[in-house]
Amino acid sequence: MKTRLACLLATPLLALAAHAAHAADPVYITLDHSSDGVIDKASAQAVWNELLAGKVVKLNKLYPTKRWGFVSEVEGGFNQGKTCVVTARAMMMPVTVGKSLVFKPNRTATAFDALPNATREQCQDLAKAKLKEAASGVLSGLMQ
Repeated sequence: MKTRLACLLATPLLALAAHAAHAADPVYITLDHSSDGVIDKASAQAVWNELLAGKVVKLNKLYPTKRWGFVSEVEGGFNQGKTCVVTARAMMMPVTVGKSLVFKPNRTATAFDALPNATREQCQDLAKAKLKEAASGVLSGLMQ
């Protein structure tokens, strides 16, 4: 009888623990307003996903996903001397009731660089690296 009672009491606790273990992490809104020639939306999203992975739960305690989101802008291209010039900016912005972002950056970081005699692929790699640097700057300021 005691064994049966213990099993009956343990079953809801196990179900609750399993549900908590499988609960989805909160997700931040991330928008990209970059030039397609320098970086595509999927690559920019991959940078945000990589940098936010494992940090969302901790970050959500200070900056809730319902109130904050992230925007990236990567601009640039080639000049006449085949030099790739890239500027990347990452920003944390408030979310409105309609789940859009308001342009009132709370945190901003910018990274830029130039690569002479670059190919298109090298320029795109530079753009990804600069976006990662700018986004890391924003996130590192939040995690302190």
